[in-house]
Amino acid sequence: MGRQELIARSVTVAILWGFQKRANDVLSNILFLISTFFSLYQLPFDKIRPADFSNLRRNHWNVSDDAYYDSFRPTGGKNAEEALKAIGDMGYSGSTFYSTGDQKYLVKSVPRHSEHSFFRDDLLTPYVQYMATHPKSLLVRITDFLGCRHAALGRILRLAPSHHIVMENIMYGQEEAKKKGGMDWEQWDLKPTSYFFPERDIADGRLTSEATKSQLADEFHDKIILSRQNADEFFAALEADTELLAAHNAVDYSLFLVRIKSQNEDPGSVTDPGQDTSADDVVPTDPPAAPPAPPSWRTGIPSADGKHIFRAAVLDFFWAKHKVQPKLMTFLINTYNLLIHHHGPMSITTTPEEYRQRFLRMCHDYVEVRDD
Repeated sequence: MGRQELIARSVTVAILWGFQKRANDVLSNILFLISTFFSLYQLPFDKIRPADFSNLRRNHWNVSDDAYYDSFRPTGGKNAEEALKAIGDMGYSGSTFYSTGDQKYLVKSVPRHSEHSFFRDDLLTPYVQYMATHPKSLLVRITDFLGCRHAALGRILRLAPSHHIVMENIMYGQEEAKKKGGMDWEQWDLKPTSYFFPERDIADGRLTSEATKSQLADEFHDKIILSRQNADEFFAALEADTELLAAHNAVDYSLFLVRIKSQNEDPGSVTDPGQDTSADDVVPTDPPAAPPAPPSWRTGIPSADGKHIFRAAVLDFFWAKHKVQPKLMTFLINTYNLLIHHHGPMSITTTPEEYRQRFLRMCHDYVEVRDD
């Protein structure tokens, strides 16, 4: 069994059955500690604050325990590791991603200590309280948080991630749409691009590979065309969400935008009459995290011109300015700006309020409002 399968197995076991308590005797404890220490990839995970996440799922997002755990149960006689599908190493942070078999949830590793400690110690309580009272929030809905607190070679050598979050999959429904005829689904991971990115800005990017630069923030060269009501609700949610993040020193978060083609834009082409490309077709009948009821930014908001369906969520809000690694990065960038060339701050070294304002301006710039 390979690395990806062993990590997937450890996550599935933690979600479905939780950490198995050891027998209360010395020999069993010694054997457990020895086997755990020599584990390279299959780490024993605890659920962190499980009661809080269970409360959010059941009482605020209308996700029953049975429905939630069904997404992680292996089917057809498969083993536990086959319940999750590896998506691969994605993003500049080196996080690994898995999806559940029904595509409703993603499992993302949080490998950096500064990030998972920030979420656990600083943001988790405000996040839980906020999400319980803001059903229209665009912050991605996190349904579980897993952590390994035991000494293991895989954790020490960083061969396997020590923490994972489980979150809703904003791309849920894409596979089903493909089976029905294949509407175009596009996605962007958007951050303000006016910041200093060494990979892009030093020597015009010649010192960095194209593979590395391709993992930087995307750019959206179009407009999100919205009605006045949808635009006002969009901006109101972003204002409130980013206010929470800035109050807890978070920076470098992004807007994950999905655009789904809802009708044929070429008047001269022929559309298969059996192909349903209406807005209702892309809204899942059983979204993994609701309310509010569709349409919402989780299920799909129709554009004011009728050409697209948009989904959106705010992701990656785990980088906080007061943690040790961000402080070190800020010192290095400030020194570089002072001694070599002044490029200004990076998105990970600016102040939380300054990042918030640039992020909101970016979102406003991408939206075009069409009054009724």
